[in-house]
Parts: sequence; structure tokens; C-alpha cells
Amino acid sequence: MFRKLSAEISHFKQQPLNFRVLVLTNLIYAFVLPVIDIFVAAYVMRSSNDPVKVVVYQLTIYTGIPLTFLLNGFLLNRFNIKTLYSVGMMLSAVSMMIMMSLKTLDLMGIAAAGLTMGMSFGFYWANRDYLALAMTNDGNRNYYYGLETFFYTIIAVVVPVMIGWFIEYGGRAGGDVQSAYRIVTGLVFVVTVLASVMCFRGHFHNPVQRRFIFFKFHPYWYRMLLLAALKGLAQGFLVTAPAMLIMRLLGQEGALGTAQSVGAIVAAIIMYVVGRATQPKHRLTVFAIGLVCFTLAAIINGMLFNATGVILFMLFLLVAKPLLDLAYFPIQFNVIDLLSKRENRNEFAYILNHEAGLYVGRFLGAATFIALAWYYSDEFALRYAIIIIAFLQLASIFVAKRLLKQGEELKKDDLINTPL
Repeated sequence: MFRKLSAEISHFKQQPLNFRVLVLTNLIYAFVLPVIDIFVAAYVMRSSNDPVKVVVYQLTIYTGIPLTFLLNGFLLNRFNIKTLYSVGMMLSAVSMMIMMSLKTLDLMGIAAAGLTMGMSFGFYWANRDYLALAMTNDGNRNYYYGLETFFYTIIAVVVPVMIGWFIEYGGRAGGDVQSAYRIVTGLVFVVTVLASVMCFRGHFHNPVQRRFIFFKFHPYWYRMLLLAALKGLAQGFLVTAPAMLIMRLLGQEGALGTAQSVGAIVAAIIMYVVGRATQPKHRLTVFAIGLVCFTLAAIINGMLFNATGVILFMLFLLVAKPLLDLAYFPIQFNVIDLLSKRENRNEFAYILNHEAGLYVGRFLGAATFIALAWYYSDEFALRYAIIIIAFLQLASIFVAKRLLKQGEELKKDDLINTPL
């Protein structure tokens, strides 16, 4: 066991400095992500008991992301990418402070906090995606995402259960639950500062400044945008569904944190092994398994719709989400690598345009939930919107299969036409 651990550490140390700094920066910031993903939605649910407000909050986040991606492209002409990356991480704490300062959770206040969080995600993911693209290659991307996912999943065990019971204990001990949320917000601020410090240890360079806004692309890219839209359909539910379901059916942050943590250690080990052992040819299989797990989670939740159903839903989700990310990001980056060379464009142009594809899916997913809640009921939406989205997402398997096949054809074509 010790020799195996030493070998893994040695393998990590053999990676380039920027690779290691990027992994460690994201590792530190990963302690913030469960708080943002789970407990901010739980706070909205606790304060309003209205799932629609949770989805509206998520939709304003997703509206802020593509706008900030666009803004980030212009700001890269004036600021170092490390600065913008750090600003993105710091804004997540600012958004939580805005949320906690609201005396009543009206739609305007929720929208303000959501847009700020969207700006945080926009700066964070725009620069993180570019750096991950620049610091990795097709040969080590499975390892990079397997390593990140391993740590993320371990953190997803520790952080939710600790914070969930901390918040609930504060309420049981006669304290103010809102004060517990404010303490958590302060801790988030500290962690974002530490992540920013680590980020500045890297020698990251801005992308070559060329035009990054395009409206016409190679036909291959439009298939990638379709895959992005299908992915976006479920993103809001992957993040907010656990909080909405547990706060509605159990009403306790402690149960939310514990449920999020159960089974995550096993999932972490699976993800790390998958990342180390799989090759690019296995990505479609990994992707398909992730989609099937998400569909099973949705069906179980819809059929049972009780505490047991929520636990099973989250167990399947803990496996599905990292599997989907582990396969999706290398596919996306491989497409960008290929087309940026073929069309001689800035990689950021594809990252920006990809976000537009995600937003279309996110908007349709959120709109599906809101429409079902409006015309039927909140319970109906919580039970069946996820099932509808899950079955639509299964089409991603066929899109990804065609995408991978066409990518190999384009690579062969480029190799044949490359002058000796």
C-alpha cells in the first residue's frame, strides 16, 4: 500500500509545474464547491420553501456565466489570467455574502446573488478550462481529470457532512441557523484566498490574443454544441436536486450533508482507478455508464419520492456526475485541439462558444422544471422533470459516438494532408 502510494506521488511529481499548481489550486477551491452547489440552494429552500425560487436562482447563475465568459475574453487583453482566475474564486464568497445579507428572499435579491455567483463561475471556469486545455494533452487528460475527480469526491465526503451537521447543530443548540450559514460564508472566503495564493505560484500565460468571437464554425463543432446543450439540460438538476429533495422530504441540513457523503469514498476510488486505467478509446463507454446511472437515479426518485428514494438517487448521482465529467471534458478538449489548429483560431473562441451551447441546455432544463411546477405542482416537477431530462440526455451517447468517430476521420485527413 505504501509503495503504491509512493509511486502515485512520484508520478504526480513528474508532471510539469503548471500541471501540479493547477491541480492543487483546484484541490483547495474544491472545498468551496460543495458549499456553493448544495448549501446555498438549501439556504434558499429553507428560507422560502419554494423549489421554483431555487431553480430561478440557478437560472440566474447560468445567465451570468456566458456573459462573464465574454467579458473575460476582453479582460484577458488587460489582465493576467491568474488575476481573473482568482477573481472568479473570490466572487463566490461575495455572492454568498449578498445572499446572507438579504432580509427577505425576494426574486430581485435572489437574482442579484445568482448573477454574482454566475460571474464567479464565469471567471473561474473560463480560465480554468483554458489552463486545463493548455497544461494537458490527449495522453494525460484522463489522468488529470481522474486525479481531480478523486480529490473532489473525497472532499464531497468530508465537507457536506461536516457543514450539514454544523448548521443543524447550531439550530438544535438554540443558536441561529442563519448565523451558522454566515460562519460558513466566512470560511468560504478564507479558502478562496488560499486557492488564489496557490494559483499565483504557477507560470501561466494568457492565450495568444486573437479574435475570439465567431459565428461560423466547422460542421464538426456544431455536433459538439449539440452535446453541450444535452449536457446543460441536466446540470441544474445535478446541482440543486439533492438540496431541493432533502429539504422538502427531510428538512434537515445534517441529513443533506450525510446523504451527500454516503458512498462518495467508493466513488472516489472508482473515479481515480478509471482515470488512471482508461485510455481515450474508453471514453464513450465511461460516458454511457454515467448517463445510465443518472437515468436510474431519476427513475428511482420518481417512483419512490421519499427519504429512501432520495438516498438512492444521490448514491447513483455520486457515481454518474464524475463519470460524465471524466469522459466529457477530454472529448471537448480534443475537439478544440483539432479545430483550433485546423481553423487557426484561438482556443478561447471555442471555450466561449461552447458555453453558449451549455446555456441553451441549462435554460431549457430550468424552463422544463418551472413549467411543470407552474402548470401542475412543485412535487410533480420534482418527481418527473428529472426523468424527462434524463431520457433526453441518453441521446448524448449517439452524439458522442458520432463525434469521436468524426474526430478520428479528421485526424487522419489532417495527417494525410500534412506536408512532409
